[in-house]
Amino acid sequence: MKRKLAVLTAAALVLGGTLSTPAQADTNDVLSVDFAQTTGAFRGGATGTLYGFGDDGAPTQALINGAHITNTSQKAPYGTQHPSGDAIKVEGGFFAKHGKDMYIYVQDYYPDWSYNGGRRPGDDRTYNQADGTYTSTPNGIWDYLEVVEFVTEAVATTSARPRDYVFIPFNEPDGGNWYNNWGTLKDTFLADWKATYDKIQEVYARHGLGHARIGGPGDTRWQPARSADILTYAKANNVLPDVFIWHELGINNLGTFRANYAAYRQLEKDLGIGPLHVNVTEYGMLRDMGTPGQLIQWLSIMEDLKIDGQTAYWNYAGNFNDNSARANAANAGWWMYKWYGDLEGSQTVRLTPPALNTVDTLQGIGAVDARNKRATVLYGGGDKPVSLRLTGLGLLGKRVDVEVREITLSGAEGVSGTPRVIKALDGVAATGGALSLDVPTYDRYAAYQVLVTPAQDRPVVVSPVWTASVEAENTALTDATVYFQDPQAGGGWKFLASGSRDVGSFNRPTSKAEWTVTVPRAGRYRFQVIGGTPGTPGRHALFVDGANPAIVQYTADLALTSYQRWQYRGSAEVTIPLAAGQHTLSLRSSVDGAAVLPNSDITLDKFLLTDVTDGEPTAYPASTLRYAGGARVTYDVPGARGYASIRGSGGRADAYVQAWETGYHDLSLDYRSLCATDAQITVNGRPVATVKAKGAGAWRSTVRVHLSQGINEVEVRSKTGILLRELTTTRTPQADTAAVTVQGEDTIRHGTAVVNTYPDGSGSNASGLKGVGFVGNGAGNTFEVPRGPGFDKPGDYNIAVTYANAELSGRHDYNPQVVDRRLEVTETGGGSAYAYFRYTYAWNSFLERTIPVRLTTAGGSLVFGNPTAYAPDIDKVVIAPLTVGTPTTSPTR
Repeated sequence: MKRKLAVLTAAALVLGGTLSTPAQADTNDVLSVDFAQTTGAFRGGATGTLYGFGDDGAPTQALINGAHITNTSQKAPYGTQHPSGDAIKVEGGFFAKHGKDMYIYVQDYYPDWSYNGGRRPGDDRTYNQADGTYTSTPNGIWDYLEVVEFVTEAVATTSARPRDYVFIPFNEPDGGNWYNNWGTLKDTFLADWKATYDKIQEVYARHGLGHARIGGPGDTRWQPARSADILTYAKANNVLPDVFIWHELGINNLGTFRANYAAYRQLEKDLGIGPLHVNVTEYGMLRDMGTPGQLIQWLSIMEDLKIDGQTAYWNYAGNFNDNSARANAANAGWWMYKWYGDLEGSQTVRLTPPALNTVDTLQGIGAVDARNKRATVLYGGGDKPVSLRLTGLGLLGKRVDVEVREITLSGAEGVSGTPRVIKALDGVAATGGALSLDVPTYDRYAAYQVLVTPAQDRPVVVSPVWTASVEAENTALTDATVYFQDPQAGGGWKFLASGSRDVGSFNRPTSKAEWTVTVPRAGRYRFQVIGGTPGTPGRHALFVDGANPAIVQYTADLALTSYQRWQYRGSAEVTIPLAAGQHTLSLRSSVDGAAVLPNSDITLDKFLLTDVTDGEPTAYPASTLRYAGGARVTYDVPGARGYASIRGSGGRADAYVQAWETGYHDLSLDYRSLCATDAQITVNGRPVATVKAKGAGAWRSTVRVHLSQGINEVEVRSKTGILLRELTTTRTPQADTAAVTVQGEDTIRHGTAVVNTYPDGSGSNASGLKGVGFVGNGAGNTFEVPRGPGFDKPGDYNIAVTYANAELSGRHDYNPQVVDRRLEVTETGGGSAYAYFRYTYAWNSFLERTIPVRLTTAGGSLVFGNPTAYAPDIDKVVIAPLTVGTPTTSPTR
């Protein structure tokens, strides 16, 4: 039972919350939210993606499920526009939990942009309807109509969910793709629209699939005259689209989006049709991707309008359009997606920002989940502190708990940890259902989640793990330059820097950035740098008080174009020991002041320092979890108010927990039981433990489990029932001795597989500067790991593979044509498993991806390869039992 604070001012002073005063309101941005005025059921479709999915498992299932993606546009079967992104190949992962609508860009059959050289096809080919190949001979049928038929046929016959597809016959037909001259080509487009529409329906009809959903026209922007012509014709000819589509790209669209939508709805009324569903299948610019304070401005518009939207595909497939990091990690944009998806089951409510339809301003979404009694505000985009005016909270009772979490910009490839509670109000009065509080703003690229619940039977506090941060431009700089990164420069064709500034020209032996910081105790601290390492891995030296330099090793970042180079930022982390007190942390380009480290000319955006001495315990309370199958937060049980009631075969709570590094973590459940009970814990789709409580009471059950670097999906079930307070993860590096590390050069190689050596001057992050290449592209080209101690028993294991993959295939005007490489592991005498490994930007830059395996023998060797194409290059593999030790359960107070 938590202590209730008697007065609001005590709560504010002790726990970091503040009340608003008239003077503060004059200098703050005011955000008003009335939870009593609902605006409709939460739609949740604004975080759709265009080519956000690459191949099966790229992104990983944990990233997909956590991001709560409900709609995506992907490549058509047989499509050659991009090397990956085929809808059929990714549909399993997409539909696994939250996916609803799979859109297909049919014209992406063609390999070039603009399609077919920008010219409408004629009848120059004869297509094989079985596999999409063709001969260069006419056959009396419009070539594109044949493409439409075999694409639709492939979906109808090979998809497990053909009724959940939406076909987009034309993409940006007004932008040079066959029909740009409306004056001369209008009638051609309208006839082609009907022909493709009818052909798609014909294919679905012959397979008994009913009506096939079709989206269009897909113009580059809102085109009122073209749209009127299309809808008029479509109504008269019974070929209306099921989803009306156009694109909202550019900076000023944040100001004109709502007006365009209103004009479209008025057009529908004028024509006597609809309302049709709307999906803006491309929105946003480079500057918006991975930036929560930008994304929330777009999300708020689409959620307000109850339409869907998909982030534009400016870079490569398989990372939610730069809204995830590395192979399995979250950047700040991913957490924005996750927060948005957490609103499922809610009703949105009236939210009033300082100004609507204004570019780069404070915007937000308010929602109330009556079943779980939680009121949420998501906001960002402003650069002033925010005064929240919350009303209509009567549903939550007279006293409420408030938690404010923050996500700050981490770069497109930079890892962002679990959002921290930066403000907390414990059991404060909501007089008349109203509450006001102020929240400081880190910068306008940050975003915030405000969660209000009835007073819970757990203390609500700010995150207890000590951390600090500083902008690189605010450190003491030597031989380096601060650059202003204008968020509106270049029409939005750039990636943003935290605080709109970064540090560059860090390219001399004397270049350094020094941060004086005071730490609370002696221990181990993680130092993280957010910065851009263009196209190749690099290194810096971190000095503590002028001594004991540690090497900060960076992986490569995307640098294929001028707007990616230096701006596409990732992160590097190193753990250092520190004594209690003040220290000067000096990040330098050189160890000796005479020679620069390899590829040390790296842009610096931000530094973070975090105490990891105790394993950085991170709590995921019941109020933040997702629920299914009847599980919910309850306030009906004394002593367990605000806990999750999980009971029955279908009841489930989902948490998305973050691991800074691959290795063993203690995963603990704190809960109450009303009788003897048990709970089942699943991690990344694999059962890891059933924990048992022997009677009524309060309990903590812990299982030590191997987590993958980045996001891990944890599911909790209980047939007999538990009341879950929270889930906590704690890093236990001492348990990593249970894992076996095998360097690539120490494996047994077969066929073409060879050892690669990377010069020290390359800056490579390969351990020992060696790895294995030319694996795969034939069944005999493999490397083998004999069984040995640590993995010589049958059971569930994780194989963490450190790999490089910089393969590109084909060309495109602006998309890097990346290839996801597949690696298969086969147990001699047992089974096999595989994973796809995403792009790492350089062949000497290595990331990590885990393959889950179940070994069924005690002695069968592990053989790695890919019989049909090249596998990634391999630095090392770490083979770890999924769990170690025996789960424990002990009573708590």
